Amino acid sequence: MTAKRRLGQHFLTDPSILGRIADALDPRPGETVLEIGPGRGALTRHLAQRSGRLIAIERDADLIPVVRQAVPDAEVVEGDALELDWHDLVGQGPFVVAGNIPYNITSPLLEKALTPPLPERLVFLLQREVGDRIAAAPGTKTYGALSVGLQSVARAETVFPVSAGAFYPRPKVESVVIRLTPLAPPLVGAEERGRFRALVTALFSARRKQVSRALRQVTGWPAEQVAQALEGAGLDPMQRPETLRPGEFVTLLRGLVDLGWQGR
Repeated sequence: MTAKRRLGQHFLTDPSILGRIADALDPRPGETVLEIGPGRGALTRHLAQRSGRLIAIERDADLIPVVRQAVPDAEVVEGDALELDWHDLVGQGPFVVAGNIPYNITSPLLEKALTPPLPERLVFLLQREVGDRIAAAPGTKTYGALSVGLQSVARAETVFPVSAGAFYPRPKVESVVIRLTPLAPPLVGAEERGRFRALVTALFSARRKQVSRALRQVTGWPAEQVAQALEGAGLDPMQRPETLRPGEFVTLLRGLVDLGWQGR
């Protein structure tokens, strides 16, 4: 079938890579597998061999009969993965998520995937640039707000890279397989996530400034109040935001809130 550019379709065709993705997800007894964007069913077949129950969400109506024929035991649901309620689909019990994610919906899909109640594991094939940012370590060039946001709720691992030649049609970018394992409990609570995101995004907009200067810019507070917040969080005012670990951002946020910061 011809890939549809408007849907960001690039079909993974290398069987060895498909098997390695299914191995990385490692479905366990009692876990429902939810696949996002099965395409022509290539990864679906490998996942079905390792799972008891498999649900696949496909937006392209033309591909629905293709997947159903390729994997008769799969529950194939037509719809937009960004709009459907995943938890209604999987029902009660643990579930895991996998998919070859179109580059144009990566960010909103990651946010949806990490909205409670959380899956046990997620394995996504993503654009290499995005995958590198997700798993980046503090102080590196690719470490940023996306890294902190995701690593505050999940452990992020780069599983293996995937070359453009493994797809049809061939994309213009390289890809990578990322595994996310939600933290129990997450570093930041659901009620804190809005202010946490605001703080992290604002500080990374001044990532190379000293954190004391960046924090004065973010809060509008005088130097003395900022120094109090940093001391309470155990942070060196000379540090740069790009060197702070996710847990340090969380500690800083809570100290700021205790001192009256409203997160605006």
